Amino acid sequence: MSKIVRDYGFDRNILTVEDFISLATLRQGVEKPVRLDLGNDENPDGLQPYFCWLEMIRIPFPDFNDGRGFSLAKRLRQLGYEGVLRASGYLIADQYRMARLSGFDEIEIDDLLAARQPEWLWQSQVIKKKLSYQDRLLKTG
Repeated sequence: MSKIVRDYGFDRNILTVEDFISLATLRQGVEKPVRLDLGNDENPDGLQPYFCWLEMIRIPFPDFNDGRGFSLAKRLRQLGYEGVLRASGYLIADQYRMARLSGFDEIEIDDLLAARQPEWLWQSQVIKKKLSYQDRLLKTG
């Protein structure tokens, strides 16, 4: 099993591998909203025509020091994707803030990681208020 990390805490993951399709399947055509597994090395620039069919995109993080998923999430948001973005894999609580700032809505982690890094640790990284660049300068100056 796995857990879903959101700003308010942990949820049980109710989705399975079968609930997601590949990019190749998406490109063959779909007839209903789908959830996409998108590799962290994919170029998202050609996905815009499919955005209306994508209710969720899941991006893997195979290792906590592989940050390609952050760039991919940011690019998807820049292209106009408004659905759910889920990071999946090995992220640590210290990366939660960066994930949210990059455009992710939630993170899927396994139960072992959730036991090592409990809910309170993730919640300590929740962005309470988004400060602008100017606001941050005034706070430090």
